[in-house]
Amino acid sequence: MPTDSPLRRPRWRSLLLLAALLTPLLWPLQQLAERYYSSELSEQNRQTLDLYVANLLGSLRRYEVLPPILGDLPALRGVLTHPQNLDAQVRANQLLEEVRGQTGADSIYLMDAAGTTLAASNWRQPDSFVGRNFAFRPYYREAVTGHLGRFFGLGTTSGKRGYYFAAAVKEGDTVIGALVVKVDLDTTETLWGKTPEQLLVTDSNGVVILTSRAEWRFRATRALSEQERLEIAANKPYPTLEPQLLKLRENAWIVQSRSLAETGWTVSILAPAEQVARPVQTAVAVGGATLLVLILLLGLMMQRRRHYLERIAIDARARRELEIRVLDRTRDLETLNTRLKNEVLEREHAQQELLRAQDELVQAGKLSALGTMSASISHELNQPLAAIRSYAENATVLLDHQRTDDARGNLKLIGELTGRMSSIIAHLRAFARRDRHAPESVALQPALDDALALLAKRRRAMDVELIRDLPDATLWVQAGETRLRQVLGNVLANALDALVEKAPPRRIWLSAVTDEQGVQLSIRDNGPGFSVDALKRAREPFFTTKTSAQGLGLGLAICETLMRALGGELQLANHPEGGAVLTLHLRAAAPGVNHHSSEDLSA
Repeated sequence: MPTDSPLRRPRWRSLLLLAALLTPLLWPLQQLAERYYSSELSEQNRQTLDLYVANLLGSLRRYEVLPPILGDLPALRGVLTHPQNLDAQVRANQLLEEVRGQTGADSIYLMDAAGTTLAASNWRQPDSFVGRNFAFRPYYREAVTGHLGRFFGLGTTSGKRGYYFAAAVKEGDTVIGALVVKVDLDTTETLWGKTPEQLLVTDSNGVVILTSRAEWRFRATRALSEQERLEIAANKPYPTLEPQLLKLRENAWIVQSRSLAETGWTVSILAPAEQVARPVQTAVAVGGATLLVLILLLGLMMQRRRHYLERIAIDARARRELEIRVLDRTRDLETLNTRLKNEVLEREHAQQELLRAQDELVQAGKLSALGTMSASISHELNQPLAAIRSYAENATVLLDHQRTDDARGNLKLIGELTGRMSSIIAHLRAFARRDRHAPESVALQPALDDALALLAKRRRAMDVELIRDLPDATLWVQAGETRLRQVLGNVLANALDALVEKAPPRRIWLSAVTDEQGVQLSIRDNGPGFSVDALKRAREPFFTTKTSAQGLGLGLAICETLMRALGGELQLANHPEGGAVLTLHLRAAAPGVNHHSSEDLSA
């Protein structure tokens, strides 16, 4: 057999050596696949966990306000003041039974100051709570001290899991009883479908109270301390006083958790580790097969290359003889042709680069404008939407209590806020078109009162004291009312945000002075103040010290832009006694005809 046989040409030994050298590349492929599929699974489980947490909190919060409201009903208070009146007891039982049917609560019952149940929604049932004493329950002890009682546990009568809300019923400053609402938690487990992922909700003791696996229920995820065991024995939240440890195989589950501060619970989702291992193995197998195919193709290419080089060598010899004959005659023409071709190629390349740069610049401008407008609309509409939701919830409660006049007032406020949202949207549209509205005379105090009213509920919830040092006479400034209210609303909202982590007392000072330059409005808080980096970058768009869920970092950037458009200035500083100070420098104006601006484009 000839030594140049085609069977020996591909040099299979070289290919095997190459395969041995390339095989270690599968390890980084495995690492990348694990990282990718782990990230995908983590994001999917995070979204699922967010949905379940939102549903769980929503199920609890809808009942949280019931105990204080029901405790003020005359029919229930009458039972506490006249416990021997049988007619009053029957009316109270019927009322609680009706409310329970309307709200969907598991049970509602009223206890006296000693913890004995006087009326209950299940008074007709054999396992009625009437006459039973629940003074040993933690929710009762918290309620009689004036706090909203919260507690998870099994019903001592029904044996069902539930979450209890309790509020004290007072006569003046004296606690005469407590009203309790029990929420059924069994339904929350039914929302979890038949999926490989498992649900786990643990309480402050680390004991599983909700789970998609029945055998995990009421097992401890960690060792219990002696104090925790004593509390379990006293409160009896579980069917057992000695919860057994939940033993899960190590590295068998991928766990993501979320803590619920208001309940002390931890919600976890456990995904089997094999959900990542299987696609990783598949990716490695596909990578190995691809590597094998590439090596085989390389062998065929080497064989074809040998034949191709042989043909090229024959053609090259013939072409070389021809080139020698015509070289002298064509040298000048080739030189000129080459130069012309290079010039044409350079011009075409420069034109293509110019067109590409123009297209990229136009697209970047579109994306920048779209991103800024979307972020601005989201930021500016957030506060009115929160106020509308608050007024709507209050109107529902007022209608339930047949306070139609007050409810009508809330609906009127909602109408005003929707008009204001339309004004904000129209203003942002005009701002995007580079429209310019000439500043006019605007009353400062009414605009400031409007911004404070929008944030009043949040301020009262945070127990923030407002200290005003404003002149009695109306201060008129050159501005647009809508823009001015935007600036004031954003600055006041930032002041409240700065006080979230601050321990009481929380204070905000408002003061205004006039000078030759115009009107200076100062807004100061006793929060942590600005850091050095925040003072330098606070006006930059999307710079924020908050989390992504708390803010976009556009508030001060928008305020800075609006103040410049109004011919004013926004200054940021730290107060010597602590906290931040934001000063708005506005140009003074002659008194106007009314307090409404022509910028209100909602009309």
